[in-house]
Amino acid sequence: MIRPGRSLYSRIILVIAIVFGAGSLALGTAAWFYARLAADDAYDRLLVGAALQIAESIYAQEGTISVDPPVSAFETLSLSTNDRIFYKVLDPHGAVLTGYDDLAAAAANTGSHEPLISDSEYRGFPVRVAVVGRLVSDPVAPGWAHVVVAQTREARISLARDLTLKALLLVFAMTSLAFMGILFAVRRALEPLTRVERELRSRDPKDLTPLDVEIPREIQTLVSTINRFMDRLSGRIALMQRFIADAAHQIRTPLAGLASQVDLLTEETRPERKEQQLIRVRERTAELGRLTNQLLSHAMIIHRAEVAEFEAIDLTALARQTLINAVPLSLDRDVDIAFNDPPEPVLMRGDAVSLREALSNLIHNALKHGATTRLEVRVLAEGDAAVIEVVDDGPGIPVSEWQRVREPFHTQSATGSGLGLAIAGDVVRAHGGELCFRERSEEGFAVILRFKRLNEAPQLPTAGEAS
Repeated sequence: MIRPGRSLYSRIILVIAIVFGAGSLALGTAAWFYARLAADDAYDRLLVGAALQIAESIYAQEGTISVDPPVSAFETLSLSTNDRIFYKVLDPHGAVLTGYDDLAAAAANTGSHEPLISDSEYRGFPVRVAVVGRLVSDPVAPGWAHVVVAQTREARISLARDLTLKALLLVFAMTSLAFMGILFAVRRALEPLTRVERELRSRDPKDLTPLDVEIPREIQTLVSTINRFMDRLSGRIALMQRFIADAAHQIRTPLAGLASQVDLLTEETRPERKEQQLIRVRERTAELGRLTNQLLSHAMIIHRAEVAEFEAIDLTALARQTLINAVPLSLDRDVDIAFNDPPEPVLMRGDAVSLREALSNLIHNALKHGATTRLEVRVLAEGDAAVIEVVDDGPGIPVSEWQRVREPFHTQSATGSGLGLAIAGDVVRAHGGELCFRERSEEGFAVILRFKRLNEAPQLPTAGEAS
């Protein structure tokens, strides 16, 4: 039973939505990271610029280091109203010339004009700190003076947040446009499946011809599989219809004959004539039973050709047991029964039930229509072939009839159903083998079943399992 599940369209859209969501999250994280870098870079330039201006105001006079911070150095930093600014200036000996005494520098920047920028914390506020060195060349007190300028991060965070928000708006707009385009594209891409569905729904139940619709390459395998299935189904239905029609035709004749014999029996008053009528009724009943059994066997063979799983079979043991089961058919006649088997097991892969039925039909045909005094079943290995021969000393089948006798309901005997060789032929074809005949010689006429031999030695089932 087919269980309805989520539509293919919704599955594709869900996967794309998850991918887009994960991508948007990654882009948002990257936008925040780069916005922080951009904000730090912008404000670091202002911070370093302020520190350099203060450093330029450091001077030495008669051995005394002094500093006169310019107002312009703080005006630029004060553009952010929410930020606080801290600074201090150190002389070459580390003494504080001006500013906040407890403002600690991130690192000593001795011996270099390059500014040093780092993150720190001051009075409970996260701050960005810039340290700039100034070489004082006074002969009395030479050395490096340092300027430390710190600024809180409110303006930086605000700028990073603003840049991130704008980037996210752009990402959202592009993602929305792309998602809407994908919705349309997926709907159009799945349209061939809808056409195939409409084509199948609009068909007459009896129409099993291949689908003839324009399809993309991606679903060509699916449509080809549907066409192959319908072709197989059409073939099976045609075979069943032909089999039912043939069976109805073949059964109708013996049934009519049996009904006539019964009518004659009921009207007959003479004992000797009644006995003859009873014999004919028994013969008609036996023929009808045999025909019915063969029809059922034929139907079973057709079915097993599709569903049976092949297994390793010892053909010698199978042929011997089949012959033993068929021997009682010859007890009312003087017929010699022989079985010729090779010294080594002859193995093949196949369906034991079908093979027994095929061989049983050949033995029955030989006993009923061929063998006069002798019947022999031979099993032999010929290279890569496993062979069964059913040989009898009867008149055989003319070469001109070899092809026709393989067809169902074709027989040379007035009492035969014409299904024995047809059943054997179907079994051989299902096993990829060959059914052939050998003209009558001194040995007799032979019907030959040839299969592909199994050269391996697999674990065979025991006699109880095989039965």
